[in-house]
Amino acid sequence: MTTDAEILKQKACSVIDSLASELVEISHDIHDHPELNFEEHYAAERLARFATQKGLDTTIGAYGVATGFAAQHGTGPTVAIVCEYDALPGIGHGCGHNIIGAAGIGAALAAAAVCDSAGGSVRLLGTPAEEGGGGKISMGRNGAFEDLSVAMMVHPADADLTTIDAIAIQQLLVEYTGRASHAAAAPQYGRNALDAAVMGYMGVAALRQHIAPTERVHGIFLKAGDKPNIVPRESSMDWYVRSDTIASLQPLKQRVLACLEAGALSCGCTMTHQWDDRPYADMLTNGPLVASYVTNSAALGRVVRDPRESGHAVVGSTDMGNVSHLVPSIHPMIAIAPAGTAIHTEEFAKCARSKTADQAILDGAKAMVMTAIDFWTSASRQALVAQVFSQENLSRDVL
Repeated sequence: MTTDAEILKQKACSVIDSLASELVEISHDIHDHPELNFEEHYAAERLARFATQKGLDTTIGAYGVATGFAAQHGTGPTVAIVCEYDALPGIGHGCGHNIIGAAGIGAALAAAAVCDSAGGSVRLLGTPAEEGGGGKISMGRNGAFEDLSVAMMVHPADADLTTIDAIAIQQLLVEYTGRASHAAAAPQYGRNALDAAVMGYMGVAALRQHIAPTERVHGIFLKAGDKPNIVPRESSMDWYVRSDTIASLQPLKQRVLACLEAGALSCGCTMTHQWDDRPYADMLTNGPLVASYVTNSAALGRVVRDPRESGHAVVGSTDMGNVSHLVPSIHPMIAIAPAGTAIHTEEFAKCARSKTADQAILDGAKAMVMTAIDFWTSASRQALVAQVFSQENLSRDVL
């Protein structure tokens, strides 16, 4: 017997099939025009214009972010479909955000076609600057994720997985100030800011031996002096500090900072620091919601595995983690590349404009909209999703 939900799913998937060639074209177009954090004017306009042309009135510059966009349709429990579309410096769409954007638009348009019948509402959110800019955090501070029941997106990878292993991260900028002097004629009058930075770096290197296996600390030198014969007066570094959760990140931050301050003290220099005010939280994957996604993906011929059981994981950080502390969320990974192909590589960028990637756009859009339909048409599922979220979420102080 065909249920009402199954009829709605068939209709939604038919909408995506009717848009298939256009969605693929959009993905290729964005791939061919890579843009960095908060510079995604071409991609945002391309996606928003297409959604509007297809009947979903979409506003660019939504929630106070110039390259964000948003639309909403329907009444009832609101499902947010989240798009990303920024690229990486040097390698373009080596994270495949062109696929995320195209799949998100497809899912949102299909959801808008059925949500009135399903008794729900869809909110399309174009969120820029995931690659370090924290676009979702900026939009969230202006209300983008308020009054939502769930939020979802799909992310390309080398396997079909229930989630990304997203760990918390915060960026740290450090500046050392010493005293310049002629390095040959009067080195005794100098205070070497580069030495201070090097000593701080070595302190962090030693610290790495004594942090959790899942924690990560990595940094680069931004400024190291002007000429070898001048004792460097200024130096600076950029650090990423990562831990399993937003809570466990806090003590690790203090340990890293102590190492860097010790470098200044040992060289007679001063140090200033600034933590980025948009830390990325860990990802909380809502179990009942992702179970629905897994079932719907199986109907499309995709076997989605739990990385904890399969041993195949994609580790990183994302501002979708912050969203998952605000509203029940999923961030499944969808295969577009051969196993072992890492994201953020030139090889992955090539895969993001392949036949396999094109199919992932359609499958990802269908799996998301079918999951939304499951949610809208089942009061018991809505209650379970909310219950699990309430039990598992320990902190909502992520904006």
